[in-house]
Amino acid sequence: MLKIQEIRELIRLIDQSSIEEFVYENEGTKVHMKKPSSAAPVEAVVKQTVVEQAAPAPKQEPVVQATQAPAAAQAVEMKQEEKPKQEVVDKEKLHKITSPMVGTFYAAPSPDSPPYVKVGDKIKKDTVVCIVEAMKLFNEIEAEVDGEIVEVLVKNGQLVEYGQPLFLVKPE
Repeated sequence: MLKIQEIRELIRLIDQSSIEEFVYENEGTKVHMKKPSSAAPVEAVVKQTVVEQAAPAPKQEPVVQATQAPAAAQAVEMKQEEKPKQEVVDKEKLHKITSPMVGTFYAAPSPDSPPYVKVGDKIKKDTVVCIVEAMKLFNEIEAEVDGEIVEVLVKNGQLVEYGQPLFLVKPE
């Protein structure tokens, strides 16, 4: 099986070359990379036939029952339209804590420890919010702002890119 570093190197090489599609299969592992014609960054898909991961179920919108009056259905639809607009306005005011490097995101100092922060926690500028591991070095990431954690944008163990938002913070 390919290591993460080898996959990253393949992505870098394919991105810099004129190759538009690349497929590699070995011992039940399949790597398929395809570049869009607009020369955007390469997207890699790694599949293992031995271990398959199920995709998360899509979020379902509330369904208005047919027995409700049309005015009630219209009111429900209007509420659903207003809610995303409110979230967009709020998210513009939030501070994003971003990854300063490419690496693996860890929410806690060890697998059996509680996470550094969770949604609703009050933080200070020097509060450690996570670890990003790069090349066997564990780098503690500080909040850089006083406030409250509103959302954790990545999952524990997820690969993160330079500049990728990790947390949304409501500044104080």
